Amino acid sequence: MSDQGFEEMTSSVNQSSVTNQTAVDGCAEVDTSANPFFMVVYSLVFLVGFSLNAFIIKFYFCRAQRQASSSMTVYLKNLAAADFLFCLCLPIRITKYVSTTLQVFCHFGFSVFFLNMYASILFMGYIAANRYLKIVHGSAAPHILQTVRAAHIISTVTWVFLLALTTTYIIMSFHSLKHSTSVATRCEALHSDQLAVLYKIIDTFTTVSFLFVLVSLIFFYYNTSRRVSEAQQRQPTSSSSKKLAKSHRNMLVLVCVFCFCFVPFHLFRVINIFLRKNCSMRKVSYYLMEVTVMVSALNVCLDPLIYFIFCKAFRARLSRRVVAGNG
Repeated sequence: MSDQGFEEMTSSVNQSSVTNQTAVDGCAEVDTSANPFFMVVYSLVFLVGFSLNAFIIKFYFCRAQRQASSSMTVYLKNLAAADFLFCLCLPIRITKYVSTTLQVFCHFGFSVFFLNMYASILFMGYIAANRYLKIVHGSAAPHILQTVRAAHIISTVTWVFLLALTTTYIIMSFHSLKHSTSVATRCEALHSDQLAVLYKIIDTFTTVSFLFVLVSLIFFYYNTSRRVSEAQQRQPTSSSSKKLAKSHRNMLVLVCVFCFCFVPFHLFRVINIFLRKNCSMRKVSYYLMEVTVMVSALNVCLDPLIYFIFCKAFRARLSRRVVAGNG
């Protein structure tokens, strides 16, 4: 297709979006001319994230690593699975920007995209809690929540609950999503009354889950910092002090990745409650939402840092691959 043809197609789609969006919500037009930019960024995230997470999935589910040796390994495996599934959802997200309707995305892509986002959020919280309990208990007998059995139970319950919410949303969306010929920029604009109620329930649960994990991470990091400071004052050069300092750095990486990827999106969700009611701010609301969701998707490219610092076997495997490649 020629550049001129592509521009005409894009212009046609955008003009249709502008006209119909006004009809959908009564507000002024929303300019979607930056959609090609989002398509390019998501495509790059997909390529990088898929490559990294495919390697990680291969590592965690190979014969040597199939049997989890610790609760940390269980949580890392589940985080890797959530990230890999998140990557597989990105093409659906990309089609949102080229399609003239949100019907397909809102039926399936929307819910599955956020299912894997919140699976990642919860498993990052479990990893932080597991590491914190190890710091607190030290060489003593592990806490009951640190056992492999407990990790399997927690992981299974998490997936079952998230899948139940997602499946319920998908089924209800097929039966009650508004079949409008208008082009909306938000799935919420197509929700029926029943689906809107379910969406609010899911939205409340996911927001509370995020806040709980965020507060927990801050608590874990603060107490780890305090313990490191106390240990360094008592025995600054001891092996236990060095181990605490290393755990502190690892916790910092986890907190930074979590905050960078997920805090902007959830912060804007609160702000957007007020912005979306103001038609003059609709364009700002649209682009801020798209940017913050895009930043959250970068999590699939940054989580490999977590696997690297929290899994000694993964570091060893990666080092061997690097040495073999250089050789």
